[in-house]
Amino acid sequence: MSDARKPAGDEPFDPTTVPVKPAATVLLVRDADDGGIEVFMLRRTFNAAFASGMFVFPGGKVDDVDASTDIAELCDGLTDEHASALLGIESGGLAYWVACIRECFEEAGVLLAKYSGTGEVIRFDRDDIAEQFNQERHNIHDGSLALLELCKRENLRLTTDEIHYISHWITPMGERRRFDTRFFVARAPSAQYPLHDDGETIESFWIRPEEAIRRSHEKDLMLMPPTKANIEFLLPYSTADEVMKAAAQLGKPQTILPKIKIDSDGRVLGIVMPGDSDYDAL
Repeated sequence: MSDARKPAGDEPFDPTTVPVKPAATVLLVRDADDGGIEVFMLRRTFNAAFASGMFVFPGGKVDDVDASTDIAELCDGLTDEHASALLGIESGGLAYWVACIRECFEEAGVLLAKYSGTGEVIRFDRDDIAEQFNQERHNIHDGSLALLELCKRENLRLTTDEIHYISHWITPMGERRRFDTRFFVARAPSAQYPLHDDGETIESFWIRPEEAIRRSHEKDLMLMPPTKANIEFLLPYSTADEVMKAAAQLGKPQTILPKIKIDSDGRVLGIVMPGDSDYDAL
């Protein structure tokens, strides 16, 4: 994060002019073979403009295309009115669900969708289908194909009703890139196999939440505060069913806006969280 705050050359940096972009991120969870749960994580490339080298969940910026009326008609069990109410905004809430599905497909190759005729979740356990959709994820990423076009062609509907909103974080003022990020949780489809894209991400794996927290404390797994907090949300649960039930009953989470603490010379001393004794004074 520290590099993001450095001005380019002698150009003055005014943190109040940095736009706060909407973003959506999804925790894919599954039952582990030997008990407990696992969550899917990616490592961002070291030359990324934001969170370089950090371990994250699939996600990214909400695009205009995510808010189209046409794609809203393909969303199961969730309207924009309901989605917006869940997020506490006037309108445009459904676009966050669509964005997390699109980004999950682009970054991890997992498509949270089902066939509209049978209601069966799409499977990639045939080589020809896996190869086809692996190419489609790259086409959507480079803009040569829209998620809407793919869904219409393959007769798919987005499983927005099976994705639950669990937390809301806003990047602190002072960063050169700021995001208003909604975190979601979804059950990983059983016949799809997540894999990083070797573009924006360079590594991927399934990990138990307790193992991720342990490795974070040992400085072996670099986690940003929102990522760590959302992994901690998973700690009390031993099955994916429990996670999804708890997430569905969570209600509207508190918005968390950390603040950057600096000294008189402008050096960053750390991140201050809501509830910390000096938060209101910053």
